[in-house]
Amino acid sequence: MNALQEIRITEIGPIRIGQAENTEAATGCTVLICENGMRAGLDVRGGGPASRESQLLNPLMPAQKIHAIVLAGGSAYGLGTANGVMAYLEEHGYGYDTGFALVPLVAQADLYDLSVGDPSVRPDASMGYEAAKAAFEHPNYRDGNYGAGCGATVGKMAGMDYCMKTGIGSYAVRLGELQVGAVVVLNALGDVFNWKTGEQIAGMLTEDRTALRSTAEFMKQSTAVMENKFTGNTTLAVVITNASFDKSQLCKIAGMGHDGYARAIQPVHTSADGDSIYAVSVGEIRADQDLVGILAAEVISEAILRAAENAESAYGYPSASELKRG
Repeated sequence: MNALQEIRITEIGPIRIGQAENTEAATGCTVLICENGMRAGLDVRGGGPASRESQLLNPLMPAQKIHAIVLAGGSAYGLGTANGVMAYLEEHGYGYDTGFALVPLVAQADLYDLSVGDPSVRPDASMGYEAAKAAFEHPNYRDGNYGAGCGATVGKMAGMDYCMKTGIGSYAVRLGELQVGAVVVLNALGDVFNWKTGEQIAGMLTEDRTALRSTAEFMKQSTAVMENKFTGNTTLAVVITNASFDKSQLCKIAGMGHDGYARAIQPVHTSADGDSIYAVSVGEIRADQDLVGILAAEVISEAILRAAENAESAYGYPSASELKRG
């Protein structure tokens, strides 16, 4: 009987991951590249996504593979980051050959981090180019306050004064030949829970900022309508597997991956979150679709936990590790 074993997210080849960030401005991007193409699906559950080329992943669209996925800050302003990734790929001969030019197919989803650092500075084409170059020349993926996780925070229902710093996290497993992993940028309106124990580990702070309180319970205190919850939300994930699936199957796997969000974030999929999950296939291993969907939810839940645990306090917002130390 095969036993589940933890592996590094970078062991699931041939995905290349590069990151770039502007630490002072509190924003950045994470780029996942498969230069010869990867099959991909997408499932969006949040009410406010900022995205690019999402329709490429619709099973009805003819393109069967894409070359890269970009996760970035800057909200809709950051969607130009993909231009830099396209430029790097084109320069190095990667893309869909139209007969007249190579066109790299790059999907992107952004989170809202404009309320954390300098709102006038957003990820752009130059940052995307830098991250793509890093992916090829010196892969630099790390969990924590890096890449798209640079300006990530959680627990914002009572305003930014009571939120906490999170970041980007990853987790991957092997079951026999099968590999499944996830990269998650944790930037939720709600709170974060250890999906194994149920313990709240990050989220909305108490008024004295020394402990945690429940966003859901806070919301239940009043039935008044809050007109603007957009103080900095959206959790993004990419599930990666070496199993062979087509776009429609990957869309279903991405949908099952949202169970991982629901286990670790509460509330989740709100109107103020753009919660999105990509699922990509980069291998030819035969595997059961539903098994991979189950594993996708598990690795996402654990990657969320890692994103909270590996974050460092920054920009005046405490991290889970600081709060635990007291």
